[in-house]
Amino acid sequence: MKALDEPLACRFARTALGHVGQEYPNSLGHVMGSDADAKTPRELHPAFYGSFDWHSCVHSWWTLLTLRRLFPDAPEATQIADLADETFTTDKLAAELSYARRPESRGFERPYGWAWLLYLHLESSRHADRDWATSLEPLAHHFATGFADYLPKLTWPITTGTHANTAFALTLADDWADAFDPDLKELIADYAQANFGDLKEYRGWDIGGDSFLSPVLSVALLMQRVMPPDDFAGWFDRVLPEGGWLQTSCAPVTVSDPTDGKMAHLDGLNLSRAWTLHSIAPSLGNPRADKLRALADEHFAASLEAIDGDYMGSHWLASFALLALLAE
Repeated sequence: MKALDEPLACRFARTALGHVGQEYPNSLGHVMGSDADAKTPRELHPAFYGSFDWHSCVHSWWTLLTLRRLFPDAPEATQIADLADETFTTDKLAAELSYARRPESRGFERPYGWAWLLYLHLESSRHADRDWATSLEPLAHHFATGFADYLPKLTWPITTGTHANTAFALTLADDWADAFDPDLKELIADYAQANFGDLKEYRGWDIGGDSFLSPVLSVALLMQRVMPPDDFAGWFDRVLPEGGWLQTSCAPVTVSDPTDGKMAHLDGLNLSRAWTLHSIAPSLGNPRADKLRALADEHFAASLEAIDGDYMGSHWLASFALLALLAE
């Protein structure tokens, strides 16, 4: 797979910088309680009004801060820091928290946006020269509390290939909890083991026309995080054995119309598969690990060019490409 070098990092950064402050077009997931709630995206979300929707703006900020940390001398690094200083202010993030606390916002961005906000807070904590993490912390703890309340009530995990996917969200939340909330980390591990620990061989459909996540690989990545290495290797060989779904059905997909936001999700499926496969590979012995890496590379190459193509993909795909490049 292509290495994350400075030219590619700058390309990703330019793409994200071009849309985190772009208010329109905008897809609001906004439940209104009265006429007073009829407001513009910027009025509702003074920090995260760009990038077509709230969650894409949040994870595009994760992309920007991550690139700034990894390439501090890149030309875009100063621009990222200056814009973050303008965005992650106490007042703007207090407004975001106030919105999230509305009774009508109980399900707002659950669980996908919640998890990405935690991931953004985790990344912000790695920038010691700025106070961004302090400003983001109240919102992060609000969503962490949301997870702690939500998981015990979620009788069955959601295994779609889109935003509601439980395993994807818990994977990101687990990384945050490892640093900030041991109780949530234990809850995530218990939930994953209880719901996915006894899975049999996967024989399901993995692609929907608007999928950007692989249900089975999302679960596999979560289980890698919560299981001892030897136990996970056995789990993986049972659920995705040699000669099974990975060999017969897991191939890169194509997008027939990149201007259609739902169809463009399939580029995200290629990139998220690349991330999960590369992340899982070190837990397996060769030659299986090499096969997973080769399959990941095929998926990544199939959709890399989409990260700065039509806006229906470019407003979010760089984040998933970066996840894949940072795997292992």
